[in-house]
Amino acid sequence: MQILVVSATKLEIAPFLLQNELEAQYDFLITGVGVPACLYQLQKKLLQKKYDFVIQAGIAGSFTTEIPLGETVVVQKDIFADMGAIEKNQFTTLFEMGLISKNEFPYHEGWLENNAEFFIKTTLKSVNAITVNTVSDKLETTGLYTKLFNAQIESMEGAALHYVCLQENVKFLQLRSISNEVGERNKAHWKMKEAILHLNNTLSDIIKQITAG
Repeated sequence: MQILVVSATKLEIAPFLLQNELEAQYDFLITGVGVPACLYQLQKKLLQKKYDFVIQAGIAGSFTTEIPLGETVVVQKDIFADMGAIEKNQFTTLFEMGLISKNEFPYHEGWLENNAEFFIKTTLKSVNAITVNTVSDKLETTGLYTKLFNAQIESMEGAALHYVCLQENVKFLQLRSISNEVGERNKAHWKMKEAILHLNNTLSDIIKQITAG
């Protein structure tokens, strides 16, 4: 089985890279941070080789205390949360503006969903996510996102993975380990090491499950 492991930075999957680079069992793609980099690098990679499964692994911020810091979750649906317009202090999505249909492929009700059979079978906690170009500590911003999308976590690349893989009809999984609460920019309060360790252990387990059929 041809598996591609994707991450924005080497740091996020460093333990897994160290374990598997010499064995060359899987292909790796470090896209760089942000939507544009992920879209371009992932699309380019998928044009070069046919993959059976793409797994994106990275850290994320959480909007809810119901997900403990360090825990790894799997994203069921994601959205480009800040793609829209702000008029009179009111944010309007492109869907609400009528510029994109909520059900124009690959969207479903405005979301980029993962309904693959393997996703349905996984025992990891399933969450809804948003993807943003700018992370913020402003309560007004985080409050807006939670009100509009009712998402549990945010990242800067997740929706790009969903968008490309749905367009290319490639099975995929987005794994995110929670390093911090959204809005908390004091990294002394983050659980980065714990999140990365748990993420990489989960990544190894997930790949074993996938390859075992």
